[in-house]
Amino acid sequence: MALEWGELRAGIGVHALIEKITFSKETMTSLMFVFAAFLISLIFSHSTMIAISFALFVAIFTLIAKRSSDSKRKSAIHSACPELIDILISGVQSGLSINECLAGLALRGPEILRTDFEYFAENLYSEGNFSKALIEVKESIAHPSFDLIIEALLIARELGGAELLNILRLLSKFIREDLSLRREIEVKQSWIKNSAHLSAAAPWILLLLLSTQPSTSQAFSTPTGVLILGTGLGLTAVAYFWMNSLSRIPAPNRIFIDLPSRRQ
Repeated sequence: MALEWGELRAGIGVHALIEKITFSKETMTSLMFVFAAFLISLIFSHSTMIAISFALFVAIFTLIAKRSSDSKRKSAIHSACPELIDILISGVQSGLSINECLAGLALRGPEILRTDFEYFAENLYSEGNFSKALIEVKESIAHPSFDLIIEALLIARELGGAELLNILRLLSKFIREDLSLRREIEVKQSWIKNSAHLSAAAPWILLLLLSTQPSTSQAFSTPTGVLILGTGLGLTAVAYFWMNSLSRIPAPNRIFIDLPSRRQ
């Protein structure tokens, strides 16, 4: 396989820029949602305190949504591992070296892992240190299932790869079974989680509707009303974080943490 190094090196800068733009875009989108919530509730209620409370409620929701998106990325990496193993097995069976198989993932691997393998290909091309480049991509992705794949490749590189295909097939089977179990649990608990979120949001939706009446706006503009809003906001935040904590499926800990001596 002829590896197009120029294309890979050019792609690294582009993907890094895309990641920065995506992060900025997510932040700006969250701020726009919070500002829009403030304006809408202010138009409905004509009360600054109710508008601020509703905006803070939306801010809590967007924060939880962002944390959920980080969890989804880890889940996506986990889901991509079997596909990654299948590509490696196919490459090795077709006569490619491990170096060529891994570098080729920058162009043909799972979408979520391509940027990391572009960095791997660049490091391998510039420094020629396979172990260091592989450990760096492992620490960049930092996922337990991916760690297992990398450790299998490092062992095969150092001690010989006679059993590499059997090890990769066993890993693929293990990861697929784990994915299947996790998806089954997520499906069973998703409707309960959604119902709990709706129950926590319902009082704020009702407050927004009732705040169209002047008497409601005036009542929540008093010190007692502000105290009630603050207490309700705090309880809602605690409830949301507690619900997400209870519904989170425990993730396996990383066992193969990088040691500085292995980078040499």
